[in-house]
Amino acid sequence: MVEFLIGHLKDKFKPATLSRGYKRKTTGYVLANEHTTSLDIGDEPMLFHQKFPGVPVAVGEERLVAIPQLLHDRPGTQVIVLDDAFQHRAVNAGLNILLTDCGNLFTRDFYLPTGDLRDLKSGYKRADIIVVTKCKFEMTGEEADKIRNEIQPSSKQQLYFSSIQYGNPYHIINHTPFELDQDTEVLLVTGIASPQPLKKLLEEKCRTYQLMSFRDHYIFRIDDLRDIRRRFDRVEAQKKIILTTEKDAMRLMKFRNELERLPVYVIPISHHFLFEQEMQFIDAVTKFIKEFKPSGMKESGAGLPEAQVPARTERVRSGGSDTIPPGRD
Repeated sequence: MVEFLIGHLKDKFKPATLSRGYKRKTTGYVLANEHTTSLDIGDEPMLFHQKFPGVPVAVGEERLVAIPQLLHDRPGTQVIVLDDAFQHRAVNAGLNILLTDCGNLFTRDFYLPTGDLRDLKSGYKRADIIVVTKCKFEMTGEEADKIRNEIQPSSKQQLYFSSIQYGNPYHIINHTPFELDQDTEVLLVTGIASPQPLKKLLEEKCRTYQLMSFRDHYIFRIDDLRDIRRRFDRVEAQKKIILTTEKDAMRLMKFRNELERLPVYVIPISHHFLFEQEMQFIDAVTKFIKEFKPSGMKESGAGLPEAQVPARTERVRSGGSDTIPPGRD
């Protein structure tokens, strides 16, 4: 969702992203530059940095401290997309977007440690926009209405439905495209929380696949790469590849020299809005940004000290979590 937003906002505004930087080896505020790796900022922020090189990408555990620092470093910033911040109450976001997995709606989930919720279910009322993600592509209007009745959004909340859309795999180093077909045997290597949609895709597209699963945000070691190579060598098929996700690719790139000699391919993923809702969603976010005025600020900036101008001109759009129900990691 962060990628989707940045992709649509970057040509209209000057956006930036701010994440916590989960599983990184650094602490505190870090602004990505040309020397940054996933170990510095985490896999998801690194993916944003690679896909949108002109967009500032920062990480910081304390968003309240990181936001002013980001504005100081990039004073032209107009929009900050906060990644996984719905439960971060210290920041009073202008627009809150909450994502909830169609297969595990927050209304059906349980609190930790039984389930995954670490915030009250009633927190969904703080969302301006709710997106039900990972819906099946052929979802019917009747099925969508059942979910709407279960969530019961208020009259002020907009509800959208989206599905996962996979693109064509490309080589991790040289970006050569590859087309999956029924002759392909795949060794799937993942370190993500929910590989089920990808497994389903391979069941439909390929002859067979084998899975090497690592924990979410796993930091790959050279021994892991050797295990992957040995497992791949045992695959008995003429047409075979190693397939991984874009997030996992960020954590594998430190083995660039070794990867050049392996058929490791990356499969991209994107949001696909159902029921022709995409432009409605984009228009809602764009309208908020264009009309946003910080409370307590004057219409004109005349007479303001120079240091205050960035704070006055910022249009902050805070992403609710790019994960699932309120407060899920």
